[in-house]
Amino acid sequence: MGLTREVAEFSAGLRLADIPEKVLYLAKRSIVDALGLAVSGARSEVGRITRRHVEEQSCEPEATVLGTTVRTTTRLAAFANGVAIHADDYDDTQLSGTPDRVYGLLTHPTAPVFPAALAIAEKRSKGGGDLLKAYVLGVEVATKIAEAIASRHYEDGFHSTATMGAIGAASAAGSLQELTVGQHQVALALGASQAGGLRENFGTMIKPFHAGRAAESGVIAADLAGRGFTGAANILEAPRGFFQAAGGGFDEEIIRGRLGDPWTFASPGVSIKPHPSGSLTHPAMHAMLGLIETHDISPEDVDRVTVGASRHMPNALIHHQPANGLEAKFSMEFCMATLLLNRQAGLKHFTDEVVNRPDIQEMIKRVDFRARPDADAAGFHTMRSYVDVYLKDGTHLSAQADYAKGSPQVPVSDDELVQKLAECLDWGGRDPGKASGLAERVFSLESEDSLDGIVETVSGGAG
Repeated sequence: MGLTREVAEFSAGLRLADIPEKVLYLAKRSIVDALGLAVSGARSEVGRITRRHVEEQSCEPEATVLGTTVRTTTRLAAFANGVAIHADDYDDTQLSGTPDRVYGLLTHPTAPVFPAALAIAEKRSKGGGDLLKAYVLGVEVATKIAEAIASRHYEDGFHSTATMGAIGAASAAGSLQELTVGQHQVALALGASQAGGLRENFGTMIKPFHAGRAAESGVIAADLAGRGFTGAANILEAPRGFFQAAGGGFDEEIIRGRLGDPWTFASPGVSIKPHPSGSLTHPAMHAMLGLIETHDISPEDVDRVTVGASRHMPNALIHHQPANGLEAKFSMEFCMATLLLNRQAGLKHFTDEVVNRPDIQEMIKRVDFRARPDADAAGFHTMRSYVDVYLKDGTHLSAQADYAKGSPQVPVSDDELVQKLAECLDWGGRDPGKASGLAERVFSLESEDSLDGIVETVSGGAG
């Protein structure tokens, strides 16, 4: 059987009962996360620009742009919600189980997959169980393809959230449209042919655009496949197919016979972010927070800080002297500075105003971020980070972390997840007091015959 055919058969045949309870629970946690991020992201400048673009289209009101009062077509709702969920770089991240992977190629699986699934589920009046199954399927397809493709794909500049996301979104959308095996093959071909996105755009509005466009691509792919489009039946594995063209090769053993065995949500896992910044900043932030809390470090006592990490980290965290909130998300120096000065790094800290505060800019100058060979030796799947703080009195404090808070190794609790949801609702102009009730509904998503109540809770409020 061809590999594309195998993915299509898995997609067409999956039942909700086939997915283990642990996987469903972990998936629901990411959905809780995504709903809040859609609301907070709708408030961002890129979210507002996207909403105005969508509002100016002549559209049937089929699905909701979360965090707003706008209803539009499925493809545009998926696009807008994908942009919003990724706008603050606060969304979940795929982990990896192999040393050559750059943190699972840094795929953020929920931002492209969930909006595509939600938009079609709304239009087709599907219940929570159908949405949950389609979402888990799309994440599984996207992450397994990310694990299989040669690492050159990410190293040479592709943004895997955009590329893998388009394919995963196509699988999720195809599930909700009840495509046949052959139609799923076409949807995969359409998703792969639309896959694109370049990492040079990190720190700009185009990065969240990637996630939105991938979600929209998935909706388009499933719709056209269902209407009778044709496409290559072997788009993944063909000599001129996705793996070869986009990565220069792939490891068939990582994906052949391994869809759902194990499920990525279970192993190696998907991390939920505690801070709205690039995933690669998080292990060092986890180490720095530990030092600050253990030793009660005062910023005025800090002489200098060094952060050492694998060679892939500076290749992604490219803004060493950030000038705005978007650049700060990809600045290790800013992340260290805001923790030292604020002991926090939440939505309210990654703003242009905070980034340009004199005390922040002065502290940034004290941070030296560099590659260290011993971090490379730990394997790129761990993202090992070393933090050294030198105080003015001569004290030297050090810590290291392989994984960040929010990873399966150091998970956020359900209570902490609800606190993050409340932060996002509040930031997006919604009632933070609704966070607990919303989370409870998502954690019993299979019992929701209609998605109206959940959607209504996170609609409206964006300025």
